[in-house]
This record gives sequence, structure tokens and C-alpha cells, in this order.
Amino acid sequence: MEHRSQAESALGGAAYGMLFVLGVVMAVVGGFTHPDPAWQFGAVPVSAIVWVLALFGVCLGAGKLMRARLGAMATALGWLLVTMPFTLELKAGDLVIASGLPGYVYLYGGLLALVVAYLLSPTSRGGSWLLRGYPPNSQT
Repeated sequence: MEHRSQAESALGGAAYGMLFVLGVVMAVVGGFTHPDPAWQFGAVPVSAIVWVLALFGVCLGAGKLMRARLGAMATALGWLLVTMPFTLELKAGDLVIASGLPGYVYLYGGLLALVVAYLLSPTSRGGSWLLRGYPPNSQT
């Protein structure tokens, strides 16, 4: 196992922490905007579909840029920790992600997007681009 300096460890921890915060922000904004009626064309909840695709892209990008599945997992964990309580109905009857086609597409599509992004992310063999830089171009 390679030895990392304290600065590299702190930078890696900060990067994963920011990916977690990004997942939280996406969950809060997506949770309240996925049923937008302006983005509903007939029975198709376009807003929910766009949020699912954005979640997939961000999680996959985080995994690929960090060169580890933990990058995708950090973003997914932030999204899950906010989205799951949004599905619970409060005593007053308030509910953020309601049962209906937009809610189902956002919730179950988001879960599927997280799993697929995690599986398509690389394993953590090469080290993060953030800590190691881009690999040198081989000149032949």
C-alpha cells in the first residue's frame, strides 16, 4: 500500500465530502422540482426523467473522475439520505415525493441510476486524478 501525505489524505477526504454534499443538494432540489407540471407532456414526467439522467451522469462522472466506485457511492449516499425521508408522510399530511408517476419515476429511476452508475464506475486501482494528475502521454 502506498503512503500518502496528510495533505493528500485531507484533499481526498474533502473531495469525497463535497461529492456527498452534491448528492444532498441534488436530492433537495430534485425532490421539490421533479413533479413540475410545466415539464409534464401528457403522461410523461419529463422533469423527473431529466433529474434521473442528471443523477446518473453526476454519479458516473464522480466515479470516473475519482477513479473509484467510492466517488459514485459518496454522491449516491448523499442523495439517498435525503430522498428516503422525503417519501415519508408527516402527521400533517405533508409529503415531498408523492405517489404518482413523477414520484415513482424519480424515486425508482433514481435508485436504478445509482446502481448502474456504481457498477459502471472503475474499481480503485489507479488512484484519483485529483491526487495523481492525469497519466502521462506515451510518446511512441
